[in-house]
Amino acid sequence: MFRVSANSSADFLNVIEELSPKFPDADVSSLSISDKPAGPFRSIGTLAGSTPQELGFKNGEMLFISYESKITDQSQEQQQNSIPIEPSQQQQQSQGFVSIPKIEDPKKVEELPVDKLLEKEDGLIPRKRGTFCRHNDKGMCEYCSPLPPYDKGYREENQIKHASFHSHLKEVNEAVNKGTGSSYIAPLTESNFTINKQCIGGHEPWPKGICSKCQPSAITLQQQEFRMVDHVEFANFEIVNSFIESWRRTGTQRIGFLYGTYQKYDKVPLGIKAVVEAIYEPTQHDENDGLTLGLPWEDEERIDNLAKSAGLYKIGVIFSDLIDAGNGDGSVICKRHKDSYFLSSLEVIFAAKLQSKYPNYTQFSQSGKFSSKFVTCVVSGNLQGEIDIASYQVSEGAEGLVKADILTGSTHPSFAYINETNDDRYVPDIFYTKMNEYKLQVKSNAKPAFPVDYLLVTLSHGFPQEPNPVFKSNKFPIENRQAAGISQDFLEIKKQLKIDSFDTNDVINSISDFHLLAYLFSLDILSPSEQKLVVKIAVEHRLEDAYRLLEQPGWQTLLTIIREST
Repeated sequence: MFRVSANSSADFLNVIEELSPKFPDADVSSLSISDKPAGPFRSIGTLAGSTPQELGFKNGEMLFISYESKITDQSQEQQQNSIPIEPSQQQQQSQGFVSIPKIEDPKKVEELPVDKLLEKEDGLIPRKRGTFCRHNDKGMCEYCSPLPPYDKGYREENQIKHASFHSHLKEVNEAVNKGTGSSYIAPLTESNFTINKQCIGGHEPWPKGICSKCQPSAITLQQQEFRMVDHVEFANFEIVNSFIESWRRTGTQRIGFLYGTYQKYDKVPLGIKAVVEAIYEPTQHDENDGLTLGLPWEDEERIDNLAKSAGLYKIGVIFSDLIDAGNGDGSVICKRHKDSYFLSSLEVIFAAKLQSKYPNYTQFSQSGKFSSKFVTCVVSGNLQGEIDIASYQVSEGAEGLVKADILTGSTHPSFAYINETNDDRYVPDIFYTKMNEYKLQVKSNAKPAFPVDYLLVTLSHGFPQEPNPVFKSNKFPIENRQAAGISQDFLEIKKQLKIDSFDTNDVINSISDFHLLAYLFSLDILSPSEQKLVVKIAVEHRLEDAYRLLEQPGWQTLLTIIREST
């Protein structure tokens, strides 16, 4: 029997880390704990992030541990090395039922360049020497030593609502892996609220049977303290203005997908910004109060490949929700505010599904992925009646709720409805915390509906002071706007390319247009190598590449067709 000291408000994994050296032959990932000799036992993976107080453990509590050995037959070693448990429990463990895989090193996945960059930085926040310092200029004390990037006091002082993802990652990683343990534990775990229908707990699968191991635990909703992306930056104003122009012409709403890159954002410690270089508008049916879009949309794979060849990712979605105020001055009605809603429940579910489709790959997660950097932008009216942009993500927990088919949209846009348990899904107890009339934080039952604000993460947005977009032009007609009287054809290509111009710079500037490239490549006139050269010119803007293009047979064929068709 071993005695371990623990802080009631610290992560319970700290206790496991202190215990692990006492079991040198134990597979750490197989550790299970119970407050009774006969169980039921809970894997340490289900206890991560919980404190001893939250788990109901008191001072002097006696806990029983079961584990699998790193060597020899599992059932034999388990019988020799674990504290006695029930035969049914022993049979479960001998069959290898563990909640988390054994990971000795961070998972090998292909991360984004910005993640690789930020993982190498410590993110420490420097502080100047203050009035309380009693040392010389070369000294350092607790009043002027650098702060960690996740410091809550710094965030409150600088009005940073959410910590950046890499700040959060460093905080949880330092808590879980302090460098003293022999094993590595992935600090991030995806939320999983689905019932395990392959449970080997000795009962029939759901809905005929259920046990504590296969059913999801109760869920307490609270606003996420970190965000995967901190800022959305549009490369220039014209990108957004062209998108809004569709509503100005038709009065109907519009949706488009954002293509761009992720870059370091210096306004917050270890921050990330999504830089939007283009908005592609797929085939859709627009209406005054909404729109219809099929997923996956037509030509999605082709446009994704075009963006990839230009070094861009699909980084988000943008849609409009605009109603003219009728004042004749261009003002619009403010529909979305703190007393109504920011994103409706249907929009939250839509965003969660898109985030799950485009996950964030990271080596610090058990599954190799965690949440998403996919953003959702809404163009609507602000409190001053001006057209404005609001940028959001939904929380990682929201993604898990939608994956488990727990949420449904409701007639009240600011509330999400919780589905009932049926033969396909098990819905656990769900709670959320709120301030009551006495300004005290209380826990409330989320069923049958709860405010979707608990699932939202707000982002900032803006434009660069010195725009330097990848694509120099945004004048070519935008795709799929036939309802607005706008079409893409050879005449428009002729106008854009200025094919009778002898200035090579005209060729470079006119080709550097994402919408033009998307239409040109749909004609199947240029060969793959010629398309690659055109993209290179559009992105790098080099004269020597433009001269090479003028000599290509496919390009000459395209110019001939344009001249004969217009």
